[in-house]
Amino acid sequence: MHVTLHPHTPRMVRRRTKGTPARRHGPSVNITPAERTGRVVMGLAAVVVAVILLAPATSALAVFLEVLLIGAGLDLVVTGALGHCPLYAKLGHVPASLRRPR
Repeated sequence: MHVTLHPHTPRMVRRRTKGTPARRHGPSVNITPAERTGRVVMGLAAVVVAVILLAPATSALAVFLEVLLIGAGLDLVVTGALGHCPLYAKLGHVPASLRRPR
């Protein structure tokens, strides 16, 4: 990493130099491994149950509720697979096992 003074502002600017790997700035993991597994399993189960129930559904309310169940199941699968829960991030929740010592 090469640090130089930016010519137009009095602040330091970091520039990558050759051979320096780029840092990935994706969402941080804020779900424990056990919770991740549980989310994926429960999400897949919710999607399967909703699809099975959706086939014979006749009323608009039943279809609407089953589509909501599919959406909730997919949300659980995605957050479990990524390991990041946006609601946990908004609330500032980090499980004790994932906290970094200060």
